[in-house]
Amino acid sequence: MRILALDHGTVRIGVALSDELKIIATPLEYIPAAPWEGVLARLRLLLQEKEVELIVVGMPRNMNGTYGQAAEQVKTFINALKAELPTPIRTWDERLTSAQANRLLVEADVRRGQRKEKVDKMAAAILLQSYLDAVAQ
Repeated sequence: MRILALDHGTVRIGVALSDELKIIATPLEYIPAAPWEGVLARLRLLLQEKEVELIVVGMPRNMNGTYGQAAEQVKTFINALKAELPTPIRTWDERLTSAQANRLLVEADVRRGQRKEKVDKMAAAILLQSYLDAVAQ
């Protein structure tokens, strides 16, 4: 069984997956955020194909730890997922994951146009690795 991580965005949803031992997070793909039916269809397929036991969704927080407008959008997203999917869902602090993902891609000399396509799934992988590392302790 694996853990799936989602980095929610208004345009794309980054997706990452753990290995079966829940040690390593790997960027998987991004799902276009619309239409909603397409998001659900893709997630249902991934949950089944990858034998996912838990979904971890990044919860954006301000640097001072408070929640802002982006967090409200993620809460709405999570509630919609819970209404449609049987898999348990947890949130995890995602502060600076997109910035980290961008920095890693720049350091790897990934072109700007390609970074847009990769940053969301990289951010999901950073989020998931953080979760896996914390749970392993």
